[in-house]
Amino acid sequence: MRLLAGCELTVESNEDCAVVAMLRPRNGEAQWMISETYTFDPHVRPTEFVDVFGNLCQRFVVRRGRMRIRAELEVETERDIVIAPWVAPTPAAFLPDHALQYLLPSRYCPSDRTFDQAQAIVAAAAPRSGQVGAIVEWIRTHIAYRYGVSDATTDALGTMEARAGVCRDYAHVGITLCRSLRIPARMVVGYLHGLEPMDLHAWFEAYLDGRWYTFDPTQAAPRGGRIVVAYGRDAADVAFLTNYGWLQTFEMQVWVGERTGEVPLLLTGGSL
Repeated sequence: MRLLAGCELTVESNEDCAVVAMLRPRNGEAQWMISETYTFDPHVRPTEFVDVFGNLCQRFVVRRGRMRIRAELEVETERDIVIAPWVAPTPAAFLPDHALQYLLPSRYCPSDRTFDQAQAIVAAAAPRSGQVGAIVEWIRTHIAYRYGVSDATTDALGTMEARAGVCRDYAHVGITLCRSLRIPARMVVGYLHGLEPMDLHAWFEAYLDGRWYTFDPTQAAPRGGRIVVAYGRDAADVAFLTNYGWLQTFEMQVWVGERTGEVPLLLTGGSL
């Protein structure tokens, strides 16, 4: 399927502020960039680099005052996703080198402190649900989707204690529990067609049987129509904007629609 997606945000700084953004999705096995347009008002010319996770990052300076940033994308992506929650994990000795870093604890995913709980969750799971499937089902049934419970400092342990959070919190819990069981897991951020309410979205991937699989505990059933913008260990690696100085976001709009003539759904907000 072809998706028209994008976002527009207005930011303000009280002094010149260096910024690293992640605006540009990269091509991959499950998505292909057809066209992309970026607008900065006032105009700047970003420089670009590829980070250690393969994400495309744009560096620029927000001058004192306000700036409007707009990204418009047309992307071909998969309508359906491959699911296999029952697949057995790959033993650590046979993991590819690039997957090893996703076994380690990270800022928002303290997986070295959740082994007992992860073991208890999978031990109580139904037959053929698999370890990751059991973790996803536990998140869906034990953590409520609720705004205002978490903030930028909340890690997976905080979410598990509060039993509530938003999409990034769900992803952090899933990643943490997977890593506790020596299953590589990574954070993914991007766009999801049909998401309600519309917003930038976060989910996670787990490495099973030689490939990455998508898991999204916020959704009742597996859904395709995803545009990946960035991968990382947790939210610290995949921020849409990382500012090195004071910067405030005043407004953000996100839209995703299918190219077949559907009008993209638009909402003002932001939960990532």
